[in-house]
Amino acid sequence: MSERVDEPLRIGKHSFLSRLFVGTGKYKSVDETRQAIEASGAEVVTVALRRVDLKDRGAGSMMELVTSKRWTILPNTAGCYTADEAIRTLRLARELGIADLVKLEVIGDEKTLYPDNEQTLAAAKTLVHEGFTVLPYCIDDPIVCKKLEDVGCAAVMPLAAPIGSGLGIRNPYNLRIILEHAKVPVIVDAGVGTASDAAIAMELGCHGVLMNTAIAHAAEPVLMAHAMREAVSAGRKAFLAGRMPKRLYANASSPESGLIE
Repeated sequence: MSERVDEPLRIGKHSFLSRLFVGTGKYKSVDETRQAIEASGAEVVTVALRRVDLKDRGAGSMMELVTSKRWTILPNTAGCYTADEAIRTLRLARELGIADLVKLEVIGDEKTLYPDNEQTLAAAKTLVHEGFTVLPYCIDDPIVCKKLEDVGCAAVMPLAAPIGSGLGIRNPYNLRIILEHAKVPVIVDAGVGTASDAAIAMELGCHGVLMNTAIAHAAEPVLMAHAMREAVSAGRKAFLAGRMPKRLYANASSPESGLIE
């Protein structure tokens, strides 16, 4: 039997073969960032607009790297605490020609970095109306995800655990409910710590995983980026294959029928 061919991940008018999205922060250098992105096989790279010099396109700069047309840029609004801040930030990015597909992030608390659902929804409504393709970072709440989808977001990005925590998938049951009802891609965003976390997200049926710290803060970031690439691929294949049912008791691997008496 031939291997099943997977469909591309489609978000708005965009189509991607890789289901791993990666960030660009926290690396030791721009060169290490480049090596990690390449090792990850990611086609989408997210950039925190408020934490880089958007006008510096000089040799060796972060903006030179991410605007090299090798990847689709996903500008994000990390560091924004109100809908107005996020909207202004993405409008500026659009003026600079780097905002079509955007990650909306409106933080509600400095310590946990949990998103502000009310402000996120308000910003999403405005940005969708203005023609942005919006991917919102949100709590793993099925109701919030449904509301974001209803206002026109092209995907939803529920967290697995707090940003940068590396705790992995804390609530697979909420993710399953979100996946059951969503008609747009569901991309796990935040909290992944190692390859098995990424694989679990994909095995649940998530359409993609976005990560930064798990790769950038690994002892060997480039090697971890490669591991994450394989984990996302393996998890997706396992989901498509369909796992065996779980049983309380043993079930012999070798069939008993047909045995010679």
